[in-house]
Amino acid sequence: MKYLIDSDWIIDALTGVSSAIDTLKDLQPDGLAVSVISMAEVFEGAHHSADPGARLAEIRWLLGGYVVLDVTESIGERFAQECATLRRQGRMISDLDLLIAATARTRGLTLVRRNLQHFERIQNLSLYRDS
Repeated sequence: MKYLIDSDWIIDALTGVSSAIDTLKDLQPDGLAVSVISMAEVFEGAHHSADPGARLAEIRWLLGGYVVLDVTESIGERFAQECATLRRQGRMISDLDLLIAATARTRGLTLVRRNLQHFERIQNLSLYRDS
């Protein structure tokens, strides 16, 4: 697997954004993963929808071919290292985003995320750039 897909791309695909759907299909042969953190973010949105059961089923269908990555001890340690570095620099990002970035770094994956501004603060994090 090569790519870690973040919640913004999943939401775009679920809402029918053709560029997101096409990109995810193009990346699929290289292997797609999703952090349990991103899944939780998307699941939260489902619980705010008019029909949570149907929305959760759509999410599970979309993510059926993805590898789900848990937060491990090594990801927790990477998170702590990155958090300390960013805090010293006065450039903190949210804990959930930092856990997702730590997952990508620890697993050697390219993070697929639309808003790259915060993630560019993390050294050696491979970021997918939509052309």
